[in-house]
Amino acid sequence: MSHPCVPTLLARVRIACSAPAAASLALCQIVGLAACSASQPAATVTPTTPAATAPGAPSSVVATSGNGSVSLKFTAPLSTGGSPITSYTATCTASGGSRSASGPASPITVQGVSNGVSYACTVTAANVVGTGSPSPAANVTPAATVALGAFAGNIVLGVPTGSSVTANVYAPTQSGSVYIAYGTTPGVYDRQTSTVSITAGTPLEIPITGLTTDTRYYYRLYYATGSASAGPTDEYTFHTSRPAGAAFTFAAQGDSHPERANSEFDATLYTRTLTAAANDRPDFFFTSGDDFSVDTQDPLTITEPIVANRYLIQRPYLGIIGRSAPVFLVNGNHEQAARYLLNGTPNSVAVWAQNARNRLYSQPAPSAFYSGNSEVVPDVGLLRNYYAFTWGDALFVTIDPYWGSPVCVDNPFFGGAKRSSIWDVTHGDAQYQWLKRTLEQSSAKYKFVFAHHVMGTQRGGTDVARLYEWGGQSQNGNYDFAAQRPTWAMPIHQLLVANHVTIFFQGHDHIFVHQQLDGVTYQTLPEPADPNYSLFNADAYATGDKFPNAGYARISVGPTGVKVEYVRSWLPQDELPGKTTGTVAFSYTIP
Repeated sequence: MSHPCVPTLLARVRIACSAPAAASLALCQIVGLAACSASQPAATVTPTTPAATAPGAPSSVVATSGNGSVSLKFTAPLSTGGSPITSYTATCTASGGSRSASGPASPITVQGVSNGVSYACTVTAANVVGTGSPSPAANVTPAATVALGAFAGNIVLGVPTGSSVTANVYAPTQSGSVYIAYGTTPGVYDRQTSTVSITAGTPLEIPITGLTTDTRYYYRLYYATGSASAGPTDEYTFHTSRPAGAAFTFAAQGDSHPERANSEFDATLYTRTLTAAANDRPDFFFTSGDDFSVDTQDPLTITEPIVANRYLIQRPYLGIIGRSAPVFLVNGNHEQAARYLLNGTPNSVAVWAQNARNRLYSQPAPSAFYSGNSEVVPDVGLLRNYYAFTWGDALFVTIDPYWGSPVCVDNPFFGGAKRSSIWDVTHGDAQYQWLKRTLEQSSAKYKFVFAHHVMGTQRGGTDVARLYEWGGQSQNGNYDFAAQRPTWAMPIHQLLVANHVTIFFQGHDHIFVHQQLDGVTYQTLPEPADPNYSLFNADAYATGDKFPNAGYARISVGPTGVKVEYVRSWLPQDELPGKTTGTVAFSYTIP
C-alpha cells in the first residue's frame, strides 16, 4: 500500500523543480513536511552527545631543580574534555629556547636544561581531540649543586623486594610534609611518591613501589613546613633484589650495646664503623641483637615511652647505613621482646618493645617475597621476628628463640632465677617446622642463617652446638632429643647440615670468631663500637680464628663463592700504620 502523503508530495515536488535549485530544495523540504505533518505523528528527536574537546589545564605545578634537569609534579585537569587524557607534556622555556618531555602521569622530568638559567615551566594535557591550555608557569633554576633542605631527621630503609622498598622516616622535632623523588640515574629523579604529612616524634613509612628488579635507584627526601618550599636531603641509593648468578655484598654487625658507654660503646667509633660499612654500598645490613637493651631500666618504673626510647637511641646511628642499605634486625636477649613477659594486657614490656621495634624499623611480614611468622599476637599483631627471603644465589633466614620460648631464655627482666632447664628453651614447634620447610624447599646455592646465639643463651659457637634442641645432647652427654622434641625430625644443627647451610651467623659473645662444624661455618660477629678493642669470651671458644673488637663483617656473594672479611674500626687517636678504620684483619672464602 502506498503512503498517503506520496501523491501530494510528488505533485508539489514537480512544481518546485522548475524553480532555481536552492529554492527548489527549500520548497521540497517545506512542502514535504507540510504534506505529512497533518497525517503522521511527530518524529522522535534523539539528543546529541556534545563533541569532545581538548582537556583543561593541569594545576598545582611544583618544579624541582636537578643537575641539568627539572622534575615537574602537577595535578591533573579538572576537565578531561570528555575523552580520557592520553599524555602530558612538560615544557621549560628560557631565553635560549625550550626543552620538553612527555609522560602518562605526574611527575615528568625535563632533561637537557642549562644549570644556572631561570626557566618557566608549564604542563599541558592531551587527549584524542588535541592538546589543552598550559598550566600556570612554575619558575625554577637548575643547578649542579643542589641546595639541601632543613630536614633534621633520618631514614632507615627496610623490606626490600624486586619491586619495592619501604623508607621509614623519623624526625624528632620537625612536622610538615615529605615526599621522595627517585630515579635510576644519579641526580635525575623522574618519579616521586605522594606527598604525606609527618609529625615530630612519630615514625612514618613511605612505600616506594613500581620498581624494576636488579636495579640501583637514587633518591632524595624532600621536606617542607608551613609556607617554606620543599628542600632535599643528600642523595642516597638502594638496590632492588638480585637475580640468581648476580654478585652482591651485604654486611653484619654484632652487639652494639649503646647503653654500655665507655666500656663497650663509643659513639664516635660506632659512627666510624657504620660509615665504613655504608661506603661498601652493601645491598642490606644485618644486626645480631642487643642493640636496644631494655633490661637496664628499672622494672618498677618502666613505661612504654621509656621502652620506645631504647629503640630511638639507634635511629641516628642506623640511619647512617640504613638510608642506603635496608636494615634487618635479629632479636637479642637484652631487648626483652620475649613471650615470657606477656601478661594478657597491652601494658607489657614485651608488647612495648615489639611495637617500638616494628614502628621504628620496618621488618618483613609474610608476603610473596618473604616467608615468616604468621602468628598474630594480641596488642602487637604480626611479630615479624623471624623471616626468610632469597637474594641472588643466597637464601637468608633469621630465627628467634625469645618469642618462641614460654620461659625466660637468658636474663629475667624482673629478677629471680633463670629457667630450670635449658631444654625448656625452645624456638617452638611452629618456627622449627617453618625453618625445616624453608631450608628444604630452597634451591639456593648458598644458605645463611642468623640468630642472636645458639639457643639464645650460654657462650660459644660450635662448642655448644651439640647441646639441647640445637644438637640433641643434655649437658651430661646423654642424647635426649627424641624424648624432649618428639615431633621434630632432627636437632637444629643437624637440620643445618642436612640442608647444606653455608654460614650460621650469631652475636652475643662480643668477639669475632670463625669456626666450622660438620661442613657448616659458625661465624660469631664482633662488637662495632667497643673503644677498648676487647677480646671478650675467648675462653668459650676452644677452636677457631679469634680476633678482638671493633668492626663489622663484609660478605661478598658471587657465582664462584662467598668471601667473608672482618673489617676493623678504630678511633682516630688509636690509628697506626696497619691499624686504620677499613683495614681487613681476617678473611676466608667458601666455594
